Amino acid sequence: MAEVKIMQIGQILSCDEGTSLMQCLVDAGVFIDNPCSGKGICGKCRIRVVSGNVSELTDTEKSILRPEEIRQGIRLACQTEVFDKAEVELLQKERKHEVLTQGYMPEFERELRHEGYGVAIDIGTTTVVTALIDLTNGKEIANASMINAQKHYGLDVLTRITYEYEHPENGAKLLQQAIVNSINAMIGEVCLEAGVCRNDIRKITVAANCTMMHMLLGVDARSIGRAPYKPEFTEAKRLSAGEIGIDAGEDAELYCLPHVSAYIGADIVAGTYVCELQKKKGNVLFIDIGTNGEIVLANQGRLLCCSCAAGPALEGMNISSGMRAAEGAVEDVRIDEAGIHLKTIAGQSPAGICGSGILAVVKELLRNKMVKKTGVFIKKEELDEADYRYPMIRLNGMKREFILCREPELLVTQGDIRQVQLAKGAILSGFTALLNKAGIKMEELDQVMIAGQFGAHLPVDSLTGTGILPEVVKDKLVYVGNSSKIGAYMALMSGKIRKEMEELAEHMEYMELAETENYERIFTESMIFPKY
Repeated sequence: MAEVKIMQIGQILSCDEGTSLMQCLVDAGVFIDNPCSGKGICGKCRIRVVSGNVSELTDTEKSILRPEEIRQGIRLACQTEVFDKAEVELLQKERKHEVLTQGYMPEFERELRHEGYGVAIDIGTTTVVTALIDLTNGKEIANASMINAQKHYGLDVLTRITYEYEHPENGAKLLQQAIVNSINAMIGEVCLEAGVCRNDIRKITVAANCTMMHMLLGVDARSIGRAPYKPEFTEAKRLSAGEIGIDAGEDAELYCLPHVSAYIGADIVAGTYVCELQKKKGNVLFIDIGTNGEIVLANQGRLLCCSCAAGPALEGMNISSGMRAAEGAVEDVRIDEAGIHLKTIAGQSPAGICGSGILAVVKELLRNKMVKKTGVFIKKEELDEADYRYPMIRLNGMKREFILCREPELLVTQGDIRQVQLAKGAILSGFTALLNKAGIKMEELDQVMIAGQFGAHLPVDSLTGTGILPEVVKDKLVYVGNSSKIGAYMALMSGKIRKEMEELAEHMEYMELAETENYERIFTESMIFPKY
């Protein structure tokens, strides 16, 4: 058995000899940033080995770490195995994150015949929101939010599904435990805040994407990650909350909202219901932008939907200086002849670039003609040395980089631009394919509804300035907030609404983009940035 001492807190962790430091820290619940899930490609899990018996420096570390870092004993936790005893210094601290907990709510009739309390939960791939509701009057009396603890097993659904493939003996169980433990912690938090006994919780409703719902219930999610991408279930689920380890009142009921398909989950069914798309006249587009972009088009009563793999770039991941929307994250940028102007979350010193920040940077690089519509940086040698843009671009060997901030150094690389370009192409191509299927043009859209954590932080100029959404819809955007959580609340308060949501899920038509005629051409054209 090996031991790892965490210098800052004096905590000693035990693990099997030969275990990676990353796994040792994750198993003990110690924060370590690992957006690539331990694959050694992001370089963000830096720690310092003070002393002890650990594995030799890997080729991956030699390619990522700077010589001075290596001299200081800096290592990548995912690449470092520990033997016997080691002392480790953490180089990061977990920052307070901004999590969206509210959203638009339509008028509806609440069933106020219950005593006790209920809980409405939105489980996203990145964040989890929990609201405590007084069932006698329907009022939300406390809420809590946190980053999904399953992040230790992967930042997106496919990486977590891969974890199940790689750990068939206990992967599903570990992923379930991570989210159930989070829910129990948040229930404890809201009950403490409201002065409520958790034993008085009678009902719990959950909205989540299909993969997260499988993992909550401990159901094998591997079929979602391979063709033909069929989930084990899509129907609503009713069971005892205690059956999966949720600590609430005796016989508390857990209700999980229904899904449409593997990649149009209960969160989108909830959002569709909340926004009353099934009742809309005209043409309305609903889009939840995140790691996956889920899109629903209401076309004269018909509901067409699709999902596109936007990737984690729009949540600050897979970006060289990326981070989640936490304190210190650059969330907006302005570039002009006077220089680079940054806005950070909570006004803290810059620590990295979140999703809204990277979009703002790309929009400004396009506007200042430092990046072409093809996504390629202009050549530095084509600029006059007196040009205000000249010192903002530097050459790293043959590669061009944009220097967003010098202290600390925050860069935007050609690879970062490509990640945003791929996300833009995925979302806009899904948008376009749905419109083509319905036989309507962009100009015929009456409204575009933006839902979700990420969308709420995006200015219209960033959405249209990068071409994620076309300029023609600029004045038609409406932000609806966390419609998934609101849908879970509405289902908590009305059995009639539960039934209507189940009927709605059956009515929604899912379209597989990969099988759409000329989709490759649509995607390629959608990757082109707007020209300024």
